Amino acid sequence: MAPASRLLALWALAAVALPGSGEEGDGGWYAFVRPVILQGLTDNSRFRALCSRERLLASFGDRVVRLSTANTYSYQKVDLPFQEYVEQLLHPQDPTSLGNDTLYFFGDNNFTEWASLFRHYSPPPFGLLGTAPAYSFGIAGAGSGVPFHWHGPGFSEVIYGRKRWFLYPPEKTPEFHPNKTTLAWLRDTYPALPPSARPLECTIRAGEVLYFPDRWWHATLNLDTSVFISTFLG
Repeated sequence: MAPASRLLALWALAAVALPGSGEEGDGGWYAFVRPVILQGLTDNSRFRALCSRERLLASFGDRVVRLSTANTYSYQKVDLPFQEYVEQLLHPQDPTSLGNDTLYFFGDNNFTEWASLFRHYSPPPFGLLGTAPAYSFGIAGAGSGVPFHWHGPGFSEVIYGRKRWFLYPPEKTPEFHPNKTTLAWLRDTYPALPPSARPLECTIRAGEVLYFPDRWWHATLNLDTSVFISTFLG
């Protein structure tokens, strides 16, 4: 775990921005300036049960999924049956592999085909004015992840496993190579960073949710074979 000075704020029940809120003092301003770890918001035990390896293969093994390369821009897309991905590609990350050689299942979900699963998911009960939620579901092996990138705000919940996050505010561009994996960055670049250049970081465990604000740089590293789902507020 990172030193206390670099840990993210931890709230059991946090007011990121309640739907329709906006009055001064309700915590809504926090949504735009700081990541937050959320606990105890929803009960996703049913969704978690449906996300076991056995259940997913039984329900979706023959469905075609779209994989992305694990580099910053994710240029390449590859379609293959979900069972083939689980049995042949869902393995620990090779630390010598480049991002464009690493295939990763996250996003690009067919919501019609996976609707029977997603309808059991309860997202965090918060929103931002002028946004609509969109899900991205993922499964990835230990050591995998996505290198630094940024996009709009949202939530990321771990269903199985653990996911380590590294975050920088929008004005602080991290030092990284867009085609090197997070594992390679952690091995080669992270140890040499002076304290002032180190990111905010945390490890999200099953049942926990990370809120990431708009345009914050972030990289992820799955510490175990992990199942996770993000709710983008776009």
